[in-house]
Amino acid sequence: MFNPLNALMGLFSLDIGIDLGTANTLVSVRGKGIVINEPSWVAIEKKSKKVLAIGSEAKEMVGRTPANIVAIRPLRDGVISDFDVTEKMLQYFITKVHDQVILPIPRPRVVVGIPKGCTEVEKRAVYDAAISAGAREAYLIEEPKAAALGAGLPITEAMGSMVIDVGGGTTEMAVFALGGMVVSRSIRVAGDEMDEDIIQYARQKYNILIGERMAERIKIEIGSAYPLPEEKTMILRGRNLISGLPQAIEVSSVEIREALSSSLNVIVDAVKDTLDETPPELVADLMEQGIALAGGVGQLQGLAERLTDETKMHVYVADDPMTCVARGATMVLDDLDRLSKILASVTQ
Repeated sequence: MFNPLNALMGLFSLDIGIDLGTANTLVSVRGKGIVINEPSWVAIEKKSKKVLAIGSEAKEMVGRTPANIVAIRPLRDGVISDFDVTEKMLQYFITKVHDQVILPIPRPRVVVGIPKGCTEVEKRAVYDAAISAGAREAYLIEEPKAAALGAGLPITEAMGSMVIDVGGGTTEMAVFALGGMVVSRSIRVAGDEMDEDIIQYARQKYNILIGERMAERIKIEIGSAYPLPEEKTMILRGRNLISGLPQAIEVSSVEIREALSSSLNVIVDAVKDTLDETPPELVADLMEQGIALAGGVGQLQGLAERLTDETKMHVYVADDPMTCVARGATMVLDDLDRLSKILASVTQ
């Protein structure tokens, strides 16, 4: 239904693309690029449910909060697990983007990336959260399509192209032709599971309990999927489970690669299964074009080399892989008439 006030506010609002990720939320503004890249964390007071901090500030509180405050991630495996908190988080990011605009209530057009395996209920939850957070129009796009657009793949052409998007909660891969997904896979094994692998490895091998943030730091700094030209080491700090006292030990990238092997094997197998189902004509195109690797964990050292080795195809890391979904979502708004057919439908 046409709302003249919304239309007027819309003239002064920015068009934005949002990658509502399990680990990080990225916001891209049409014509400006990425303006927000913050962790998807919210700190709330337990009793009153009052939001105390969002984003980086909330992540700093993880594992350090008093009993009356809890730091949570309102998304799990790429989908909303806490609707009210997600709505507040979206509202905060939409308002933050419009800080420079003299407008009491921003009413932007928003395109939000969602995982491929989303159910109708989960899609509806994301759509409702975006509208409640202040969007005048909300559109949903499946993350593999947004990642492929952001990576510059010609997904609307007859030629085959493929993207592997490894995020915090999900790993998604799809083969495209003529604007549609010919074959796709969405698995809930990604960055979070890799962090958990490192926590379990430290516990089993060294009897040390480490936190999520420590595991994530180790994964980013010395984690790898393929032997490195020069192996690295890092100090791991945690609590000894036998003595109960703090302990620091040195771990190598070889050990961390061993810790990550089970999650990486699942991802590799999913990629092989996807290629196995791909029609031969499109496989020939992929052999020529290569496969793009996107998502925050797409930057894991040696992941492209490991996939190249396993699939016998050229796998390359897209430019700025972490921002591909958010940039792709904004590109839809640049050419909504032509690209509207690749958006996901929401049941009203």
